[in-house]
Amino acid sequence: MGHWFDHNFVEPGKLPLLLALTAFVLTFAVTRIITRMIRAGKGPFRNITPGGVHVHHVVPGVVLSIVGGFGAVASGRHGGTAAVCAVVFGMGAGLVLDEFALILHLDDVYWTEEGRRSVEVVVLTAALVLLVLGGFSPLGVDDLNDDQEQGRLGAVLTVVVNFCFVLIALFKGKARMAVVGTLVPFVALIAAVRLARPTSMWARRFYRNRHRARSRAVLRAYHHDVRWAGPRRRFQDLIGGAPDRVPAPPSKP
Repeated sequence: MGHWFDHNFVEPGKLPLLLALTAFVLTFAVTRIITRMIRAGKGPFRNITPGGVHVHHVVPGVVLSIVGGFGAVASGRHGGTAAVCAVVFGMGAGLVLDEFALILHLDDVYWTEEGRRSVEVVVLTAALVLLVLGGFSPLGVDDLNDDQEQGRLGAVLTVVVNFCFVLIALFKGKARMAVVGTLVPFVALIAAVRLARPTSMWARRFYRNRHRARSRAVLRAYHHDVRWAGPRRRFQDLIGGAPDRVPAPPSKP
């Protein structure tokens, strides 16, 4: 076990990345536990409001990310300093991305439907880092054989083609598959050849006069959302807590 760990993480210089990912996930998990306790009024934890100003945990997260990021750049990939900086950066990133929705909307939407975006970003980030730890390289560079690695033309063509797949996936409104496709080109290829989301730029540009394609896109998007909306919401509620339910407006007499 020790030899496997040294061979796969220590020798290639991936130990700081592994430590950063671990600190990132643990920080997010602990933060969500604490915020849920504060929300329920349980435990010793309370919001920090010096002078009546609510200090969100994105603030210390930004500080930790800056300190850990610059420290990691200065220390390289080996040694104790690199490991400490990786942990500091992972903690900061966990705090920042836990309030990603707040940064996106410039509003305190932590316990609203918009706040689910933070959970999505955290899960996606952790998945991408796991892929990098597993040996995946951006835009399919890891798929090159020895001859292609020695020839610049093969490497450049591989990156350009896979990057085009990623762009097409984005234009088709499939952002998650596009992001994952930067590390797993096969995913971007699937998104590129399938129908676009009906509200995407691709659909507005190419399906405008293709009524059958637009109808198929709407129908496929509807079935996809119906199938996955429930499981996705339950998964997000399990990780980040259920958002506040907005009361329905009173009916008119």
